[in-house]
Amino acid sequence: MARTKLPDSPVAGQATVLIFPDLQTGNNTYKAVQRSAGALAIGPVLQGLNKPVNDLSRGALVADIVNTVAITAIQAGLE
Repeated sequence: MARTKLPDSPVAGQATVLIFPDLQTGNNTYKAVQRSAGALAIGPVLQGLNKPVNDLSRGALVADIVNTVAITAIQAGLE
């Protein structure tokens, strides 16, 4: 999409974005990919709400909590 809308952007075509029909599916899938690939995954990042709100699972690691708090703070600063 970025290649079409912002073809001169240095990140056009570089993002890996996964969209899921609900929070549970998104959370399960991104955790499976994160753990099987040893990748840094931050999320899920919820969109379309009146205020910044994001979700953490009960099994979240300290790094997951710190990253989610940082993303939520950035979202709050953009308002």
